[in-house]
Amino acid sequence: MSIHRRVLTVVVLAGAGLGLPVSAQTSDQPSNSNKDRAAAYYYSALGHLYTDLAAQYGGRGEYVSKAIENYKLAMKNDPDSAYLAEELADIYLQTGQVRSAANEFEDALKRNPDDLNARRILARIYTARLREGANSRANQEMLNKAIEQYEKITEKVPKDDDSWAMLGRLYKLAQRSKDAENAYLKALEVDPENEDAMTGLAIVYSDLGDNAKATDMLKRVAEKNPNLRTLTALAGTYEQMKEYKLAADAYKKALDQNPGNADVKRAYAQSLFQAEDYDAAQKVFEELAAEDPSDILANLRMSQIYRQKKDYAKAHEYAKKARDLDPGNLETRYNEVSLLEAEGKLPEAIAALNEILASSAKNTTSSGERNNRIILLERLGFLYRQADQTEQAVKAFREIAELDPDVGGRATAQVIETYRGAKEFAAAEKETKAALERYPKDRVVKLVAANLYADVGKSQQAIDILKGLMDGKNDRELYLSLAQVYEKGKNFTEMGKAIDAAERLSKSDDEKENVFFIRGAMLEKMKKFDAAEVEFKKVLAINPENASALNYLGYMLADRNMRLNEALDMVKKAVDQEPANGAYLDSLGWVYFRMNRLDEAEDYLQRALDKTGKDPTIHDHLADVYQARGKLKEAIASWERSLKEWQSSPPSDLDPAEMAKVQKKLENARVRLAKENSTKQQN
Repeated sequence: MSIHRRVLTVVVLAGAGLGLPVSAQTSDQPSNSNKDRAAAYYYSALGHLYTDLAAQYGGRGEYVSKAIENYKLAMKNDPDSAYLAEELADIYLQTGQVRSAANEFEDALKRNPDDLNARRILARIYTARLREGANSRANQEMLNKAIEQYEKITEKVPKDDDSWAMLGRLYKLAQRSKDAENAYLKALEVDPENEDAMTGLAIVYSDLGDNAKATDMLKRVAEKNPNLRTLTALAGTYEQMKEYKLAADAYKKALDQNPGNADVKRAYAQSLFQAEDYDAAQKVFEELAAEDPSDILANLRMSQIYRQKKDYAKAHEYAKKARDLDPGNLETRYNEVSLLEAEGKLPEAIAALNEILASSAKNTTSSGERNNRIILLERLGFLYRQADQTEQAVKAFREIAELDPDVGGRATAQVIETYRGAKEFAAAEKETKAALERYPKDRVVKLVAANLYADVGKSQQAIDILKGLMDGKNDRELYLSLAQVYEKGKNFTEMGKAIDAAERLSKSDDEKENVFFIRGAMLEKMKKFDAAEVEFKKVLAINPENASALNYLGYMLADRNMRLNEALDMVKKAVDQEPANGAYLDSLGWVYFRMNRLDEAEDYLQRALDKTGKDPTIHDHLADVYQARGKLKEAIASWERSLKEWQSSPPSDLDPAEMAKVQKKLENARVRLAKENSTKQQN
């Protein structure tokens, strides 16, 4: 057995000065009252001495017994001293006498329910036994017993802030967050600077979803005592709030205090990366890689940083380093898929992802393996969808439902979205009907069903579904979905009302940014271009890098042949952020067409079609470019394809006026080509 050796000078002197033998001189020492602190000190000093002797001699039973005996006498002379009970409880715990001690003090409480020290010792013992057994979860019986004792202690001694703090921890472990909050607040009433209570309360606030209060509490702790524990706890809370810049600041302070701590340095670099401060993150990850060339995370993040910077050669270099360090590492292999996708190499990305899936077991046994496979299959489905490989995408999503029926609704929703994106509306409706019958309460299935019904002209069904989901909790998103349904039905009056309702429920700038964008799109479709521009500029005032707003406003200007240089700058920024986005590439091609830069216009419109081959507008734009370049045959083929895509579009997207324009341009081009051919024959 092992007892932690406590060298306490005053204790040794007390024993030495009295010349005490090892045998018991203790019980004969007189005590004048129930609260004789001098006697309590005397006995506690002996308790310390015997504890120290027991540690020196390998836990000899006689010394342990004397230590226990003297601590009991000390408590008898000073029953209000909490630390004595804690010292005695520690001896029982360290010498393995837990069960016998529990029985002893449980009996003591039966004889005297007011025995506060018995409660303190039992509370400490029950708490220590929380992890008994093979199960990693807390022993519920011990947890309940510990809570009961601390409740009694705080009832009898309401000024005991440490017991309130411990009770808060136990309530937290029992998932009684509100009780934990109250216990920690009681501790802080007694001692506003109780660090354990402040830290515990911050965690409770975080659990309750009140990240602002959690952060305020941790900031108090960190300002009072800025050390590794408090600063990393503060950083962790900022991470939960997705305030990665603030998390990085907290980690930096912790790192300044602990410059050799590689874990803190890694967390600091990771926060910089998540804050998208790639230059600063790169510098720290380079240092980590230099300090430890086998650091997989550092090499992986360097690859991802260079990918963000579009330096694909460097990104591949670090991706290879990461994979060479651990060829079987799932995250490093998955990173290579993302890198190929960023380069626009969809076939290679699909092949790489299929290779990962092939190397892992189909019939996964552990939940971790199953979840990883689900994530990979979902990504594979998205890649197939981007590549217009509908059946392969559907197959990937169906495998998810087979693998885990609990996520069957989500997987089926992706099948519906795949058919919808491929304009296979009959298949999408069939899938939707089956999904609503099989998953009648699945929110995601209902949202996807509403989108599909809006596409195929069944607006009222879509509206009924969305209104049926409103519960006062997530209504903001539902109002935005309603706005999109009304847009497809060309009901701009109701669309405006839904947007206004969503704006009233929007609190953060991010939420308002989304509302302003949707309102701008509505106003543009209503041909209220100046008002639309005002909304898009509101978006850009909040987030100057919002690619969707930059693209939409730039395209709107180009389509009206206005402020083309300004339009070009905006759309270029959008394409720089998402170089594989077909809609953005189309906008850039259209701006170049308006500027009569036909070579560049044709190039970007061809790229757009490579990404979004079923968009009738892109085919129409490319036909305009071909005609301007005198390529009438190519122009006619593109306008024919444009009309074909219009005819296969969902009813909600049909625009008879635009179709009529394309039809007229096609007919004129055919007449012109016929005349040119006739002239050639005559010559």
